[in-house]
Amino acid sequence: MTATTELVLRLLVELAPEIDPATIDVDRELLEQVDLDSMDFLNLMESVAAETGVEVPERDYPLVASIAALAAYTDTHRG
Repeated sequence: MTATTELVLRLLVELAPEIDPATIDVDRELLEQVDLDSMDFLNLMESVAAETGVEVPERDYPLVASIAALAAYTDTHRG
């Protein structure tokens, strides 16, 4: 697991403490695994942006459906 993947997972658990990170498959679509509403997802995107400086535009949300995909996107777009 990459450092960015661990960061995204930590941020997710901070937003939704009821989530057990041990049960999350980072390669599987996140919304299939946990009950996040659109505000939770938006808050996750904002938290990732605050921590990494990488903002994910709404048009790219389908590209970051899993934790691993979000981490890879973040690593690719980090300046």
